[in-house]
Amino acid sequence: MLTLPNLLTLSRIVAVPLLAALLWWPGWAPGYAAGFVLYCIVGATDYLDGYLARAQGTVSKLGIFLDPIADKIMVAAVLLILVGTGRISGVHIIAALIILTREIAVSGLREFLAGLQVSVPVSQLAKWKTMLQLVALGALILGGAMPGEAWVATGGLIGLWVAAALTLLTGYDYLRVGLRHMES
Repeated sequence: MLTLPNLLTLSRIVAVPLLAALLWWPGWAPGYAAGFVLYCIVGATDYLDGYLARAQGTVSKLGIFLDPIADKIMVAAVLLILVGTGRISGVHIIAALIILTREIAVSGLREFLAGLQVSVPVSQLAKWKTMLQLVALGALILGGAMPGEAWVATGGLIGLWVAAALTLLTGYDYLRVGLRHMES
């Protein structure tokens, strides 16, 4: 079912290698500027695909399946590139690890619960967490495009830690629900 919303979701996944290529060289400010533009476009499709699917009445199982995967692929890829290039370094790697660990754990938990035919809806706090992650990573990318403006990257790192804290809260919420179904 390749509707426009599903194509937009797929475009986020397809854009990840290009985004990674643009961010590969940490000192290449034009690459980071182009990467920031691409990142913003990809981020806008995250909102647009869901909006269009609901507005057109074309919400599909494929879209419901792909949307969170596209988000996780993009966040994981950007985190890995930024750690690999040193844009995220030192103690800040812990925030990136918290985010990655939660994403993997929640995905596994959702898969386990799906086998039990238990649905775990996305909470409003988890949506805020995702938005904050995306904004923080965008600021870190923009910081690479503006090396003379350290405050941009600093804001991105602060946002990354706040997102990591929300990640722990929302991950705990999902775990608490999952544990109820594991005890029986």
